[in-house]
Amino acid sequence: QVQLVESGGGNVQAGGSLRLSCAASGSISMISAMGWYRQAPGKQRELVAAITSGSSTNYADSVKGRFTISRDNAKNTVYLQMNSLKPEDTAVYLCAARRLWSANYDYWGQGTQVTVSS
Repeated sequence: QVQLVESGGGNVQAGGSLRLSCAASGSISMISAMGWYRQAPGKQRELVAAITSGSSTNYADSVKGRFTISRDNAKNTVYLQMNSLKPEDTAVYLCAARRLWSANYDYWGQGTQVTVSS
């Protein structure tokens, strides 16, 4: 089992920045990738950014150039630095982890709210 705990959400004005953190614990040796998803009311959950154990990254087109995902292996923590935030970035942001043998994300955090006001 893997436990994920997010932190760092909050309220910010458009153009501002936030950094989200996701601390992983448990059987973390089985994790091959971690990602940040977001879900806004009435919308489908979407993958915002992901990072593999080899530190390869990918981003949704909507956040490229504004968001950066990174990891600190010593702290078992993944970060999402969000700059130039827009009102449309408002959502619950969820951290997820994928096991070595999985095609999908298997473990989820509880989510943290990000609200961007215009």
